[in-house]
Amino acid sequence: MGAWGYKALESDEGLDVVDFLQDYIQNHLDSDHLKLSEVVTAMKNRGFFGESFDEIDFFYDTSAMALAELYFMYLDTGKFYDAENEFGKVRSFTADEESLKFILRYVTDIRDEVTDADSIREIVELWRDSKSWSEWKDNLEFLIHRVEKEITNFK
Repeated sequence: MGAWGYKALESDEGLDVVDFLQDYIQNHLDSDHLKLSEVVTAMKNRGFFGESFDEIDFFYDTSAMALAELYFMYLDTGKFYDAENEFGKVRSFTADEESLKFILRYVTDIRDEVTDADSIREIVELWRDSKSWSEWKDNLEFLIHRVEKEITNFK
């Protein structure tokens, strides 16, 4: 795990999500409107998420957290990680309830330490042993709260 901060976007795996999204915008976005549902589908197709929630992997967990961080960064600032690149093309980024529930499932499974056959949630195990455990855990709770709040907007 190469990380220089407690947020998913402050890690090598988080930057993989940033790179993917820049490539996606450059090569697949026909307008200035980005849809979370299309991003989630494209990320699934490129192996950023497992075939099911039963496939637990550090990379999948970090991908879900990084995507949530990017989405909320856009909602809060109107910008992505680096607006100088392809991200500058995006003028709106919208979500649907299903995509938000997908992300919520990932982040709550992380918090609840849902395990696989190996009985570990690698991301939790790694962060628990770090100096930034408290900050990382607070960030995870923040993401869960924000996703839940967004989902209530659909009701």
